[in-house]
Amino acid sequence: MTEARNDTVRLAKRLAAEHGLSRSTAEQYIEGGWVTVDGKTIEVPGARVAPHQSVVLAPGASLFDLVPVTLLLHKPPGFEAGLGMAAGAAAHGSRSQGARAALTLLSAASHMAGDAAETRVLLRHFKQLECFTPLPTEASGLVVFTQDPRIARKLAEDIETLEQECIVEVAGQISDHGLQRLCHGLSFNGRPLPPIKVSWQNETRLRFALKGIRPGQVPAMCEAVGLRVVALKRIRIGRVPLAKVPEGQWRYLQAWEKF
Repeated sequence: MTEARNDTVRLAKRLAAEHGLSRSTAEQYIEGGWVTVDGKTIEVPGARVAPHQSVVLAPGASLFDLVPVTLLLHKPPGFEAGLGMAAGAAAHGSRSQGARAALTLLSAASHMAGDAAETRVLLRHFKQLECFTPLPTEASGLVVFTQDPRIARKLAEDIETLEQECIVEVAGQISDHGLQRLCHGLSFNGRPLPPIKVSWQNETRLRFALKGIRPGQVPAMCEAVGLRVVALKRIRIGRVPLAKVPEGQWRYLQAWEKF
């Protein structure tokens, strides 16, 4: 029976020794996608390498590119995305039976083809992500996951004042003056609602643009004027649109985009 090798070492330790680096710097180069083992990029500092294996640090490797990222996901219905947590049911109560966390959709395989950001996809981009843009499990559309503390703070503090745009598919017959009432004149949870921009996109779809949206608010508004919500899709938060991201895929927030 062949004995298991016991002469392997952690990739970070090997890289640090061969290039005179600190262990933490070696780990950053590895997580930045700058290190190959036998010609294959390895992004896990704890990977084990044998003495005969070739470990190469890419020429021109830089740590300046290791900046926090923000991912814009087109969440399909049936996935949870909640406030301040990746699994995300905090804003809507306990987890719905059978629902999965929207975070599980984020991987290199689900990255949108043709992403204009042209950022190298790294394993580190899927770690320590926070979500401050809750969206009901049954809804679809734009959800933001970020590693950037500045964007996290912006969303946490300003989500109530950022305008959100949603496309709502409805069924039923709207009551007389129903559109005007949707724009101004309804209440929710016993409180009058502020003016809201609502318009018809076509015979079955309404466009809502509103701030400080509450869970259940849009369905309750539609019911008040004789309509039933069939589907809800969020297409914009502040100045950042979902754009052409296919359902179940994501793109990077570009440096010039601001909420």
